[in-house]
Formats: sequence, C-alpha cells, structure tokens
Amino acid sequence: MSPRLSASVLGALPPAVAQPAYDRAAVKTGVVHLGVGAFHRAHQAVVFDDALAAGDLRWGVLGASLRSPGVRDQLNPQDGLYSVVVRDGDRRDVRLIGAIQSVLVAPEDPAALVAAMAHSDVHMVTLTVTEKGYRLDPASGALMIDDPDVAADLSDLSAPRTAPGFVTAALAARRAAGLPPFTVVSCDNVPHNGARIRQAVLDMAGRIDPGLRDWIEAHGAFPQTMVDRIVPATTPDDVAANKALLGVTDQGMVKTEPFTQWVIEDRFAGPRPAFESLGVQVTADVAPWEDAKLRLLNGAHSAIAYLGGLAGLTYVDQVVAIPAYARFVEALWDEAESTLSPPPGLDVPTYRGELMRRFANSALQHRTYQIAMDGSQKLPQRLLAACAARLENDQPIDALALAVAGWVRWQDGVDDAGDAFTVDDPLAPETARLVGGGGGSAVRVAALLSLSAVFPPALAADARFAKAVTDAHLALVERGAESAVEAFVESLPRP
Repeated sequence: MSPRLSASVLGALPPAVAQPAYDRAAVKTGVVHLGVGAFHRAHQAVVFDDALAAGDLRWGVLGASLRSPGVRDQLNPQDGLYSVVVRDGDRRDVRLIGAIQSVLVAPEDPAALVAAMAHSDVHMVTLTVTEKGYRLDPASGALMIDDPDVAADLSDLSAPRTAPGFVTAALAARRAAGLPPFTVVSCDNVPHNGARIRQAVLDMAGRIDPGLRDWIEAHGAFPQTMVDRIVPATTPDDVAANKALLGVTDQGMVKTEPFTQWVIEDRFAGPRPAFESLGVQVTADVAPWEDAKLRLLNGAHSAIAYLGGLAGLTYVDQVVAIPAYARFVEALWDEAESTLSPPPGLDVPTYRGELMRRFANSALQHRTYQIAMDGSQKLPQRLLAACAARLENDQPIDALALAVAGWVRWQDGVDDAGDAFTVDDPLAPETARLVGGGGGSAVRVAALLSLSAVFPPALAADARFAKAVTDAHLALVERGAESAVEAFVESLPRP
C-alpha cells in the first residue's frame, strides 16, 4: 500500500507537480467554507491558495461538511493537502492546494463550527450547499419554517443543523463579542444567490432576535456571485491514475478543466483578498453575467444531460460529438441568447464557441447523469426563465421546449433502451406520483406543470408553453431522444 499524500512527503513528489511555496504554518484562517465538496476544492479554494501564494497569509480555509464525514476523512489525514488535476485533451497539469487547513463535520460538533466562524480572524464565510441547502420555499422564497431542521434551529440555535442556522448562530456570537460580521459569499449555481442566503439568515434571525436581524441587515454583506468551472465527479480510476503520477495516494483529488471564472458583487463587510489580481472579476452588477451563464452554459448542460442521457450517452463530449446534438445546442443558444442583456466585456459569440470547446473536452468525462441530478431545482433558472421571456415577446420556444420535455421524460426513470435509472431529485417522489398514473404526453405534461415549485404559475398556464412541451414530449416518446433531436435539427432553416 502506497503512503497517503501529506506534508511529510512533499519533498519526494515529482518536480512537475506544483506545490505550495508559502509557509502553511503561518497561515491564518480567514475563510470558513460550508459544503466543502469537489467544486469548492477546484474553484474557490484555488483562488484562496493563489492569495496565499501572493503573500497574503490571511486567507486560509477551514472546511465544513454539513452532512457526511467523507471529505474530512479524505483531507485531514493529508494535512488538508490535495491535488487539482486540470485535464485538456491529452494534457494533465497537477497542482497541490494548501489553502484548506482542516475539515470539520458539523453534525459531530456544531458548537465547534460556530466558534470557528465567530473567530476574529474570519472575514468571509463561503458556501456551496446546493439549491436545497438554503431551506427556502421554491415558490415564495421564504424560509421553510416547517422543515424539521429549520424548526430545530429556530427553537434552539446552540447546535445548528442548517446552513442558515450556522451563519445566524455565528453572526449572533460575533455580535455578542463585539466583532463585526463576516461577509457571506454564496458560490452556489443559483440565481440571486446572495439575496437568497441573506433572506434565509434574516428570516431566521428575525424569528429568534429582531435586534440581531437589524444588526445583520445594517452591517452584514451578502454579495451576489457567479461561479463557473466544470468539475466532474472523481472516480477510483482517477485516483489510481493520479497515484501513478504522484507516487502517493491522494484521496481528496479533484479533476477539472482549464477554464475558471468567478464574478463577485463589490459588496463586503470587511477585509477581502485582492480578488482583482487573482483573476476574479469584482463588479457592481453580477446579474447579466449570471443570466448568461445560467441560460447558455447551464441550460445547454441540462438539455445535454436529459436528451443525451435518455439516448444512453454517458458523457457530455459524446453527446456534442454527434452533429445533430451539436446543432441542437446551437439552436437552444439562439433562443436563449435573445433573452439576455450581455454585460460589457462578454462577447456572446466568442463565449458560445468557448462553451462548445469545453463541452467537447473528452478528458473531463463529465457524466450526463451527474448533471441531471436535482433537475427540479435547476430547471427554472436554466430553461424556464428563457421560455417565459421568449413567450412574453411572442417568440417560439421549440428548442427550449424540447429540453424541458427531456426533463419531463426523465421523470419516468427509464431510458430509450428500456434501462431503468434512479431519478436523483428532491422532488422525485412527487414527480413519480404525478406521472405514475400513465396517460399520453398531454396528461403527463399537464400533471408535472402543476408543480408550482418548478413551473411558475403564469408559465404553466400559458397554452403555448404547454403545447410546445407536449409536442416535444410526444416526439421523444415516439422516436426516442436521438431521433427526436435529429428530426428537430432537420426542421431548422438552412444556414
């Protein structure tokens, strides 16, 4: 058995592996990150590592898992070290990241995490807890006070269970200690992410202590952000290949692409890294960047996931390698682009070309099934918002509707070859109930359109939307996904 990656083996690693050159023992914990999964390790943690490498040693990261001990068990035996493997075609670049100092498992000792967040050295709390981690009602945006974990936090905040609970408890502790609030930075791929975590925290604080709510509202900061980097799930084969390169086992490795982007609203409650010198864009308005990313990159990703996955295609690059699918994605982008107000600095045709190149990167092995997870949480901002905007201008939504129909068809849990799969989604029991009664496309689409947590009522009630999705769903059922995509592309006007 080979040794694990740790500080003690750094001198024996191959020269090609980039390593932290700063004194890790002198680093202060300036950031606490909630939800320390693969995306954080390949994205924000790299930026904080860059800040440390530039000589600002205030930005070490304490990671926290809100559920399982998996990442703690990967990283703590490795002194927090892990490798980021950047893959582009046949090229592999490996860099060790030293920014994460250790990882806590919140349910094991909630008070310890709150105390760490309340420490005077901490200036930022960042989050990647997924859409469902905010505990906000999808329809109203209000805190889900009937959620058992939220209810527990509201009754006793000494041992929080939720992300809003931990943030609220830590801010309360800082206020009691006479410390300023930290900046709360959501890095989740959801629209208005800063406003969402702010709403959740203010709702919780207001129900516990109105004075705390007023203090957070007056002095806290919850900037909007947009994050972008494709980070596929790490497989045992990836770990084995990395071991062959490093000569040691790295259980915490992540794989990713060369591209990375972070846009942050210029709204902070205290010190921050010199983000601008680290490749991060600080701006007064994140929304146009966010809309472009959600409707172009993420919208296409979801369409690829459902329409490719139903056809039995495992990886994104396999899907876009098929000419009909690539042409379909371009048609989807044509529709989505018309709903955008691109910010200065974003050239949409160039961006689209770059996205297609990223999708075609076969080295990533980005699974369609991974992207399809939690679709009910992703559909509104990725596809439905563009549908609503197009219909408001009386424009067709043929490509967008085919993507939405792919999600509807996905809820059956059976692909075009008849192979069953698990619909991994918080609303899966409800969608299974709604489509379980059988019926044709019109019946199944109408049943799912009744889900107000997914479909805005005005859009669900629009006969044009219902017809477009129903017609597309019928094509998927009768032809299968790949043939339906081919037929769609053949119907397009010739360039």
